[in-house]
Amino acid sequence: QVQLVESGGGLVQAGGSLRLSCAASGRTFSSYAMGWFRQALGQEREFAAAISWNGGSTYYADSVKGRFTISRDNAKNTVNLQMNSLKPEDTAVYYCAATAYWYGNNWPRVRENGMHYWGKGTLVTVSS
Repeated sequence: QVQLVESGGGLVQAGGSLRLSCAASGRTFSSYAMGWFRQALGQEREFAAAISWNGGSTYYADSVKGRFTISRDNAKNTVNLQMNSLKPEDTAVYYCAATAYWYGNNWPRVRENGMHYWGKGTLVTVSS
């Protein structure tokens, strides 16, 4: 069992920045690839960013590439998402998730059943 808890969500103006964090417990954190997903009101959950177990590889959705940066600190059992140049379209509940697999170029196609563990989410609201 792995428990994931997101934090750092809130209200931010368009063009601003926000940093999300995910704290993991229950298992060896470094054994898992980690991903951030987001779900806007009335929309399905979509992939945003992923990082491999050792941080050596990252992958981003086209919609966030160049603006978001995913990172992890295995010593602290945390994964972060630095979000810059935020847009109103980024408004969503952001979820942290863990998996034993690395999906490579298929990350944008990963859905909820492709991840082994999920956090409860944190709300990010970007105003115009």
